[in-house]
Amino acid sequence: MITPNAFAPPSRSLAPWLQTQLESLLAQRGHAWLLGGPSGLGQFELALALATAWLCEQPTAQGACGHCVSCHAVEVHTHADLCMLLPETLSLSLGWPLDEKTQDDLDGKKRKPSKEIKVDAAREAVSFTQFTRSRGTTKVIVVFPAERMNHVTANTLLKTLEEPPGAVKFILATEAVHQLLPTIRSRCLGHTMLWPDFEEALRWLGSDPARLGSTDSKPQKSVRLPDAADLKILLHRAGGRPADVLNWMHDSPATETAQRWQNFPIAMVRGDVSALVDWSPAMAVDALQKLCHDLWAVRVGAAPRFFSSKDLSFMPEKHDGKTGFATKEMAATGLEALASWSSDLNAIARTVDHPYNPGLLIESLVSRAKTALAAA
Repeated sequence: MITPNAFAPPSRSLAPWLQTQLESLLAQRGHAWLLGGPSGLGQFELALALATAWLCEQPTAQGACGHCVSCHAVEVHTHADLCMLLPETLSLSLGWPLDEKTQDDLDGKKRKPSKEIKVDAAREAVSFTQFTRSRGTTKVIVVFPAERMNHVTANTLLKTLEEPPGAVKFILATEAVHQLLPTIRSRCLGHTMLWPDFEEALRWLGSDPARLGSTDSKPQKSVRLPDAADLKILLHRAGGRPADVLNWMHDSPATETAQRWQNFPIAMVRGDVSALVDWSPAMAVDALQKLCHDLWAVRVGAAPRFFSSKDLSFMPEKHDGKTGFATKEMAATGLEALASWSSDLNAIARTVDHPYNPGLLIESLVSRAKTALAAA
């Protein structure tokens, strides 16, 4: 799940766990960094902050100054020494300019914007490295998400990545390091994104009303800012990834979202399709995978991760009715049902972005969930 710009709009400071990582990266040398980790940890924000610091005219050990001409150019997406190598869909959603030919093709509706990083864009990036610097001493190429490069695109960058001309630096950010070519990985210094401490992330989420969707430092009367309990529910839902929480809160009120999440397990037991209203198939599959994970954890005596134990209290205790203990056969049957359900969800997840009929897929997902939960 790609969630850029959740942690730090250009005019704001980074989340504290990202700031710590930025300072560590700035203290080290290297012309190419690979920032890797699961989605929602701030790879894009950290990559852009690092690029901005490298291009800044008055940088400090903490990063870019935020006030110079170079910093302003990055903020308004016009810095001539910064190349953002992104999928066309992401460039459009974030407001990063495309090359003239690509923009003309899309404006003329000759084709749809690509979700992959195209080889033509990679060739433009290679050409970018040959141009004279417009200001400062460095040119920077940011690639995100790097796993969206196919083999041809990646190989187009390979030689330049290994031996960049002049003072050119690369930052590759990815949510799937294992999908990158080994030759790409071997030419970069690796940095594994750090998970924020749960309580620190919770405090950070609740520390700024503007971060939660309000445009003013004072909340509007019509907008109820989430309380700590709502934020805690949503952060558990996100598996501890604050960026996902921010994205959900921008789509709908946090209290409503938290309540829907609490009610989600029992809704699946009942086969209630309306519980997934306004959810894309991808969101539905993600939620069901989290439910399956937590039910498996509970069945083997572990703590749930995404839901509270209370949310899962609908699960009956498995016992033989006489001794009060589950037999090995009963326990195995429940785990087999969950394993089969998990396998089905994993298979669906591989093609969920291209459903033939989203509505029918949602209904099928709920029906399968109801059956699996009855057997679990």
